[in-house]
Amino acid sequence: MTSTHVSAPSVDPDEVAYYERLAHRWWDVEGPFWPLHRLNAFRVAYIRERLATDLGRDPAQERPLDGVRVLDVGCGGGILSESMARLGAEVTGVDVTEKNIAVARLHAQSGGLSIDYRVASVDRLVDEGLRFDVVLNMEVVEHVDRLPDFLADCGRLVEPGGTMFVASINRTLAAYVIAILGAEYILRWLPRGTHHYRKLVPPQTVREYLGDQFDLLHETGVRINPLTRRFSYSRWLGVNYMLLLQRQES
Repeated sequence: MTSTHVSAPSVDPDEVAYYERLAHRWWDVEGPFWPLHRLNAFRVAYIRERLATDLGRDPAQERPLDGVRVLDVGCGGGILSESMARLGAEVTGVDVTEKNIAVARLHAQSGGLSIDYRVASVDRLVDEGLRFDVVLNMEVVEHVDRLPDFLADCGRLVEPGGTMFVASINRTLAAYVIAILGAEYILRWLPRGTHHYRKLVPPQTVREYLGDQFDLLHETGVRINPLTRRFSYSRWLGVNYMLLLQRQES
């Protein structure tokens, strides 16, 4: 397949090239994306609990997100998109790399899932006038250029009263030691070069760029046990964190 991707101000060509080289490995649970597969199960439980409760539904239901319009930004090979679809959500997954979308479409088809995958940037969706009940911004903000513009566009895609989830890595010394030196160079859980310290994003920066239209509903740190490779919640947001924000009604 010819290498193609969307060109937009927030798209970092180096990041695109990096993920193009790994596109064929998205669904290899023992491959370079194994941490993402394990993290996905953890974050899906968080999203499921928070969204279902907010909607007045039972999180234990098989499809607690029936009818909820969800946008998965930077969907990659579709790991999170498929999880949301299996919970009943009407999912749109966007990525700027065509190879990732090709992988995602094929895998969804093989599983009998209907997901609207698009090779697109968020500013293009804004131009189309699209809105969603939920926007998922999971492990994306640390990979884009022009972060203020990117988050502003993501905010415009949230329906008033809707929510946005953001998951990323804080820009702290501890994050550099644990998430970059530890995970990429010592333990080699991730390919070297997956993250760059200068592009890590503090949670307060996310809130600042989204602006006063968004209220913080919940935040949590995320930690991993290096021996069991299991994720758990933490009160400390110094390394990995997740935010749940709601767009005001007016």
